[in-house]
Amino acid sequence: MNYYKVTFQYKTEIAKEIINDVLASELGEIGFESFISNEEGLDAYIPEKQYDVNLLEERLAAFPLEEVQFLYTKELVPDQDWNEEWEKYYFQPILVAYDCMVRASFHPKVPQVKYDIVIDPRMAFGTGNHETTYLMIKEMLALHVRDEEVLDMGCGTAVLAILAAKRKSRRVVAIDIDEWAYKNALDNIRLNHTPQIEVKLGGAELLKEMEPFDFIFANINRNILLNDIPQYVNCLQPGGLLFLSGFYKQDIPAIEEECNRNGLELMSFTEKNNWVAVRFKKL
Repeated sequence: MNYYKVTFQYKTEIAKEIINDVLASELGEIGFESFISNEEGLDAYIPEKQYDVNLLEERLAAFPLEEVQFLYTKELVPDQDWNEEWEKYYFQPILVAYDCMVRASFHPKVPQVKYDIVIDPRMAFGTGNHETTYLMIKEMLALHVRDEEVLDMGCGTAVLAILAAKRKSRRVVAIDIDEWAYKNALDNIRLNHTPQIEVKLGGAELLKEMEPFDFIFANINRNILLNDIPQYVNCLQPGGLLFLSGFYKQDIPAIEEECNRNGLELMSFTEKNNWVAVRFKKL
């Protein structure tokens, strides 16, 4: 099958990673299948027969983030072995703390790895290639999650939920507000034989109907986190841990202020290329 590769660039003060996430969600609703972050913005792939420039222009005109100007170009990519292309250029296996490997099905399994996670690489987010996913995996590996209850909020590819299930957590819930990510999470859960994971489509409003968790992982973005922290706290056991990522080191004071306001104490943070994962405890 032939594909169009559409390369997007942005003029904006908003962080590129935030725009990439929102744009991928918008494009997924009009037939785009794969997304790869580049230095200037995002590469998006769509089957040739599904490409509709009018639909694309309508989505860009109604983009939910304000003051973003888009430039884009497209090129036709002839039919090829797409798995080989992903393996060669875009998605390499990720090894975290020598215990967890995130790989595609076309990558060979490494027998020495304790937790082997197979991801359908239809999107670049949540494969472990991004610093925030890597940091959150590392945080989970440092925890004793066996027989605990874990929430993967904004789950994307469901890597964190799958890892929690493989580590024998008693209850694992994965939530994402994007239907495309929700379906991808279901596919990846099947690939990893972790049917015990409960997957839900929606946002933080779903939490008010749930029993509290011991650990909550939310790898989203700064503004959504600031808005949803009160809902996370209400769904967290006393003494439970909340892990937040998807923002830069300089954003920690704003995140900490809102967490303190809601009865959370900053315990620690880890950093990679200025991205951070922050650990809070419910008092």
